[in-house]
Amino acid sequence: QVQLVESGGGLVQPGGSLRLSCEASGSIFNINAMGWYRQAPGEERALVAAITSGGTTTYADSVKGRFTISRDSAENTVHLRMDSLKPDDTGVYYCNAARRDLGPPYWGQGTQVTVSS
Repeated sequence: QVQLVESGGGLVQPGGSLRLSCEASGSIFNINAMGWYRQAPGEERALVAAITSGGTTTYADSVKGRFTISRDSAENTVHLRMDSLKPDDTGVYYCNAARRDLGPPYWGQGTQVTVSS
């Protein structure tokens, strides 16, 4: 089993920045790619950014050029640097870890990000 613990959410004004972190513990050998998903009120959870164990990154079109995902394998942590934040970035951000054994992915508990003046 893997546990994912997110941190770094909060309230920020439009144009501001936040850095989310997700620390994995437990059976981390079973983790492949990791990523961040966002769920806005009334909407489905959607991919924001992901990074493979080899460092290949993927971003949603809406965040390209503003968000940066990175991974620290030594600390079993994935970060999401969010710059030039917009009100549309508001939502609960969930850390996700894909499994090498192809079982259901692991999820964190979520952290709230609110972009508002």
